[in-house]
Amino acid sequence: MAEDSWATSSATRKSMQANKSRDTKPELLLRRALHAMGLRYRVCARPLPDVRRTADIVFRSAKVAVEVRGCFWHGCPEHYRAPTANSGYWAQKVERNMARDADTAHRLTEAGWSLTVVWEHEDLAAAAEIIAAHVRERRVSSPVGDNPAGG
Repeated sequence: MAEDSWATSSATRKSMQANKSRDTKPELLLRRALHAMGLRYRVCARPLPDVRRTADIVFRSAKVAVEVRGCFWHGCPEHYRAPTANSGYWAQKVERNMARDADTAHRLTEAGWSLTVVWEHEDLAAAAEIIAAHVRERRVSSPVGDNPAGG
């Protein structure tokens, strides 16, 4: 294991490096449900071209961004439990993630976008229904010339 590693053991390092940043099981299930409803979207795309941040699912025509958040990485108010090993590092990491999430939400709102957050523990079928209704509502109220079929 590298000397400057944040991991407490090589097994921990290997496990944490195996975590995916996209195409997680909850993301795939949510995307599959949205696709089955006839919705089309961009995956892991930048809603705001000038900001180097991506959303998990982006409906450009409706200006709706969806983030599927992991309970550990984003400090879920219901399920987050701080680890006992290397707790200082992980507390700071989760705090930085939460601050970035809040900043991203603010930037999207300022630009006229709607951000929907889905936690990994939520009912993804129910979340898909809510997202689909929201996307359709925003498409109806969007200006003429918007692409109603595209994402």
